[in-house]
Amino acid sequence: MVNNNIYKPIRSKLLEVIAESPVIKTFVLEPEEEFSFKTGQFIELSVDGIGEAPFTPSSSPLIKDQIEVTVMKTGYVTEYMHALEPGSFMGIRGPYGRGYPVEKFHGKEVLILGGGCGLAPIRSLLYTLESITDKLKKVILCYGAKTPSDCVYKPLFSRLNKIPKFKTYRTVDKPDEEWNESVGVVTSLLNKIDINIKESVSVVCGPPIMMKFGTIRLLEMGYNDDQIYLSMERNMSCGLGKCGHCMMGEYFVCKDGPVFTYNELKDTPDIWK
Repeated sequence: MVNNNIYKPIRSKLLEVIAESPVIKTFVLEPEEEFSFKTGQFIELSVDGIGEAPFTPSSSPLIKDQIEVTVMKTGYVTEYMHALEPGSFMGIRGPYGRGYPVEKFHGKEVLILGGGCGLAPIRSLLYTLESITDKLKKVILCYGAKTPSDCVYKPLFSRLNKIPKFKTYRTVDKPDEEWNESVGVVTSLLNKIDINIKESVSVVCGPPIMMKFGTIRLLEMGYNDDQIYLSMERNMSCGLGKCGHCMMGEYFVCKDGPVFTYNELKDTPDIWK
């Protein structure tokens, strides 16, 4: 059941706080009402008297009694959220927007390119793809972060590599002495993969500069514009297409996205800002 009143937050108890990196935490929440979303959709997460901000859930949409939201500390509201402890209450409003069209991935190879906190919506997508492994040919995840300590969801990668049809790769810009994986920008991982481009789709999510050059590299590899799915981010203040803060060309990112094909956005100015 989806929240019938899209303006009213559902009161949700904070069960657990997981430190993913020095500036990123995952909040495990238990809504007081059953809450559902489609992978790739976003919510507005709020704290009474402080404010709210948009986030894409990082948990499986198949789980209805709990939801996980991964938050990077970037400002006043998120800094306050990072100080919360289990037992606190937050509000969940939504879900909003258009998620990943997973049904279009059936029978294909799925290449996922992620960076930084952009792995949050990707993790939700991975849980979804894991539940339909029999309908997919393969899933490849390429992920990049600045340093090893900035890599989020560390246990996720070893677990995925044990699943048939799944393969993951990681890289960092600045390794430490214990890092034994790739070094360099995330697009360098694309040189390692084996994929049938004609029979695949690609997903890109991360910082704007990473998404820009990731998309350029995928186009150079031979992907068509409509084979590339982008999870876009803007100031989605209201979530309902009313405030206009998330306008991007002719689109409201909150209402028409946040998932778009590159074909939909390629003629829109400043999509990578």
